[in-house]
Amino acid sequence: MLKNYIKIAWRNLIKHKVFSIINVSGLAIGVAAFWLISLYVADEWSYDRYNEKSDRIFQVAQHGKWNGGSFNLAVTSPPYSQALKADYPEVEEAVRVDLEGGGKIVYNEKQVEAGDISFTDKSIFNVFTYHFLAGDPSTALVKPQSIVLTKTLAEKIFGPDISSAIDKVITFEGEVQNTVTGVIDDVPQNSTFKFSALRSFNADYNGNWGNAGIYTFVLLKDHDDYKKIEARSSDFYNKYLKQNLAGVTYKLELLPLTAIHLHSSLDYQMGNNGNVAYLYVFGIVGLLILSIAVINYVNLTTARSSVRIKEIGTRKVIGSGRLQLLYMFFTESILLAVLATIAGMVLIQAALPYVNMLSGKSLQLWYFGVTKSLVVFALFAVVTGVVSGIYPALFLSGFKTISAMKGQLGNQSSTILFRKGLVVFQFVITILMIIGSCVIYQQLNFVLTKDLGFNKSQMLTFHIRNRDVRAKTDEIKTQLLQSPLIQSVAVAGNPIGNNDIGSTYFSIGADGKKGPDSKLVESLIIDEDFLPAMQIKMAAGRNFMKGPADTANHSILVNETLVKEMGWKNPVGARVRSGIDHGVVTYATVIGVVKDFNTYSLQHKISPMVLSLPSETKDKDNLYVRLGQGNVQAAINYLQKVYARFDPENKADYNFLDQNFAAQYQTEQKQGKLLFVFTILAIGIACLGLFGLITFTAEQRVKEIGIRKVLGASIASIVKLLSQDLMKLVLLAALIASPLAWYSMSKWLQSFAYRVEIQWWIFLLAGVIATVIAFLTVSARSIRAATVNPAKSLKSE
Repeated sequence: MLKNYIKIAWRNLIKHKVFSIINVSGLAIGVAAFWLISLYVADEWSYDRYNEKSDRIFQVAQHGKWNGGSFNLAVTSPPYSQALKADYPEVEEAVRVDLEGGGKIVYNEKQVEAGDISFTDKSIFNVFTYHFLAGDPSTALVKPQSIVLTKTLAEKIFGPDISSAIDKVITFEGEVQNTVTGVIDDVPQNSTFKFSALRSFNADYNGNWGNAGIYTFVLLKDHDDYKKIEARSSDFYNKYLKQNLAGVTYKLELLPLTAIHLHSSLDYQMGNNGNVAYLYVFGIVGLLILSIAVINYVNLTTARSSVRIKEIGTRKVIGSGRLQLLYMFFTESILLAVLATIAGMVLIQAALPYVNMLSGKSLQLWYFGVTKSLVVFALFAVVTGVVSGIYPALFLSGFKTISAMKGQLGNQSSTILFRKGLVVFQFVITILMIIGSCVIYQQLNFVLTKDLGFNKSQMLTFHIRNRDVRAKTDEIKTQLLQSPLIQSVAVAGNPIGNNDIGSTYFSIGADGKKGPDSKLVESLIIDEDFLPAMQIKMAAGRNFMKGPADTANHSILVNETLVKEMGWKNPVGARVRSGIDHGVVTYATVIGVVKDFNTYSLQHKISPMVLSLPSETKDKDNLYVRLGQGNVQAAINYLQKVYARFDPENKADYNFLDQNFAAQYQTEQKQGKLLFVFTILAIGIACLGLFGLITFTAEQRVKEIGIRKVLGASIASIVKLLSQDLMKLVLLAALIASPLAWYSMSKWLQSFAYRVEIQWWIFLLAGVIATVIAFLTVSARSIRAATVNPAKSLKSE
């Protein structure tokens, strides 16, 4: 019996080729889009779960509030690790990570640049899971100046025989020697903490409570122990932080390792994280695209009921019961879904390279394993076939025998209303996605072009690796400025735009007499040329002067945000407490207020900031160079030539500031492009459905069209006749989609501290786009029907 049903289903598919191709194509695109989105979502969810103890690993974060300000940090100060392990029996192990361990590696005649190297504690291999290819994890980072390499970096330095790397000595920056004590597999791509090597901290590395710049992770004895530790935040604050953070309402947070990638909104997180809201959006988009494809099948099948009405009547006369008819129609829909799934798998394989390029991932068709994937595809085809076939099967098998034999459909008002509702639903989804793509594009364009408070155009930065060269920055600046290709040169302690400015606890008390109100501020070391070079404006007071006077007087600059949060009316000239160093109170004098400028992405508000002069030559480790508007490549060549005179071993490895800031939005840009692609797919599937419906309508009204043409009807009037009902449905969909889109995109924009306003014309544009696309689709088929020779149309069947 099943074999017979399959034969009948196959014959029907072959007989009505146009509708079969439309249905298979629509479902195949829906299947491909849904599976691609599933692969993306699964990969995002998998972050850090490869760690065997991932359910007990937590990142230590800190939150603080005071009148006018707050901080929410992923970084901590170095003593956190030891204090947590000593004071809380729930902590089994703790480890610190400092991302600033990279540089140029020299081994014999070979030189390798590796910027993604971190300093860490020996306990890291007790917390995280890494597979050792050579060396012993229990002793690998016990000794100072030890280093564990990943396989890829080991092969770059020592060749394919990675076991030979053990006990070899490599040199960083021509100064610091490290002994290779281990080689591990490359860190998985779905890891928050990525690196090419790990170096051990110096034996005396302890740091102080006043500077937050490293990451701390703890391994708890039980997952739920984090609640006990967080409940005692006040004890931790009173014991260790009150002196540095007076007047701050403090909270310690333990963030689950597996939640960092999707759920962390902390400042200074390790990398560009994802956002769980996007996963929900993509998941919904995948389901909606698949729904559009299923709707096409339901619409076309029920619309073609008149074609099959006599077939159903005949089958009932010769003894077919309703159950048998249901089996027949379900077999047809499942067969079509199977064909669509096979075609979808081909589309997935073809689209994966492009999707991987857009998303920055390495997704594969068999991501979940061949067997599991095939089982899922098979279940997917059956479920999709059953779901898409339920209504058509019930509808078609429900005709009365006598009426069916006469070709009478009966009252179709409810069925027509249902079909119209499905068309509206399709285009509500499509218009929602069009509006979403427009708003995302507008927001990304805004953050990439907004005035950040400085001129980022033509400004490049590079790190001065050699400490001896840092003492010669004045000479470098002088030689660079001799060329008309270079406009200005400055020195700073960090490149802005990379999320690594660093923060410090700043104790402020007017004239040093009152008890300090402590807060966390961004701390940027600059020289006197930085503000002019960056074209940052002064709001009050003056800039640093050349010479030793400002350094000797501990002069500082503050930004407008800090002034507002402190409620200062006349900050210039104020003598403030800048901190406590080993029990000794330090003071500084405010000589000027700079206009606010962004140092990180516009997802974050401008933080209070203190700018100070370099106290040592080691602080002059980043050069800022503004190029002229002429030949950029010639300017870069000149820069590298000049720098090579001072540091022949290290090339000027530069980055443009505008690229630094653009990199902060890579995740949003990738997801925006993916959403745009899936929007195009949704439009395509919806148009396929419209094309099928108008094709069927034209076939049903072929004689009517012929008669109208004989009576003098124009092509335009016939196109209007065939398309007007469908176009009304598209316009109704635009009205329904607009408020839904406004609400959803308003929620998305809230993740940006600085954002665009959603403009009314975006909704109008989306409606016009959907209407035009739908009209072109309908018109293309309507015109064809309208141009048929009426003599041919009026021939007897």
